[in-house]
Amino acid sequence: MAERLRPRTLDGYVGQEHLVGKGKVLRKIIETGNLPSFILWGPPGVGKTTLAKIIATTLERPFYTLSAVSSGVKDVREVIKKAKSKAFFSNPSPILFIDEIHRFSKSQQDSLLAAVEEGAVTLIGATTENPSFEVISPLLSRCQVYVLKPLNVSDLRKLTENAIKNDTELKKKNIDIAETDALFLHSGGDARKLYNIIELAVNSFADNEKITINDKIVTDVLQSKQAVYDKNGDMHYDIISAFIKSVRGSDADAAVYWLARMIEGGEDLKFIARRLIILAAEDIGLANPNALLMANSCFNAVNIVGYPESRIILSEATIYLANSPKSNSAYKAINKAQETVRKTGNLPVPLHLRNAPTKLMKELGYGKDYKYPHNYENNFVTQQYLPEELKNITIYEAQNNPAEEKMKQQIKKRR
Repeated sequence: MAERLRPRTLDGYVGQEHLVGKGKVLRKIIETGNLPSFILWGPPGVGKTTLAKIIATTLERPFYTLSAVSSGVKDVREVIKKAKSKAFFSNPSPILFIDEIHRFSKSQQDSLLAAVEEGAVTLIGATTENPSFEVISPLLSRCQVYVLKPLNVSDLRKLTENAIKNDTELKKKNIDIAETDALFLHSGGDARKLYNIIELAVNSFADNEKITINDKIVTDVLQSKQAVYDKNGDMHYDIISAFIKSVRGSDADAAVYWLARMIEGGEDLKFIARRLIILAAEDIGLANPNALLMANSCFNAVNIVGYPESRIILSEATIYLANSPKSNSAYKAINKAQETVRKTGNLPVPLHLRNAPTKLMKELGYGKDYKYPHNYENNFVTQQYLPEELKNITIYEAQNNPAEEKMKQQIKKRR
């Protein structure tokens, strides 16, 4: 049913309004025809493959598809060769769609680089994993990344009504959707899963019998209550959010509970460990610099040890981070610095801070009057390190914890 109901046009596409709604980025791309290579990142069943096919159909581009599960480097090269043979003169490049691109090895991803860079193909990748970790940097830098969200209740309701009304098999039957709570809950924002549950429910009735789908019917046909944890649905995002917020809030009990929920649900332990590294820098930061060392050691240990022992390592790191003092001063500092750069542009580097490897540069004053701090008492000397326009700006502001209080006093003394 999921394949029968796959929309062929953007008007029939449900969800992802932030990308395909009126005036939004992907709709503009489709309307102008200026298609860059990009990666669609989101959970299963939210329309990644469908969107890629709609784009190819709308723009009338040749469409080639590969699955990272079953394709090798040889398959990639053969498809690229075919795609190049279709590219004549000013014709737009064919689209190469790669499903589950995060499963491609480094060598497989490397084999895509030249074709993407030359414009021989326009790459559309689909992934359920964070491309920052799973896609090689050279390929990622050549692609835009668009994030797709789990389908909300309104989206699921539209899909359900469309299925009952338009599916070639379902419209032959007398179907009444009396309740939707269990149907939408078990779907987890996944259209494919929604259609599968509807099919199961409908098939549980005898031929010519009036079909009434309610919460009890859905629960009975699935033979289970709501899953403890669905790593491919809404709960994946909700529980990792609860986990991070519990550590940030210094509640070790809650943090370890949510950790257990993820472990019992079969979550990728490396995913959890990566999130701890981010948290150690963002939420603990300079209040306890050892937290980042602990989180990084945890990630390395999880890679080496594996389950079930790695759960103990994750628990240790989680408890340590939860009980550490908290500071987001480093996070706020880089945000403020980047915002300053965006507002002020490429301000010139002061002459005394510039390198002077050539005679001409020395004659122009590069490096002149630079004071080498180690030649002064306490390895410090007052001099200007920021561009003239920013000389009075404060970017890093120490927060109220013992480690940063010490830094604050040092800064005050120097100033």
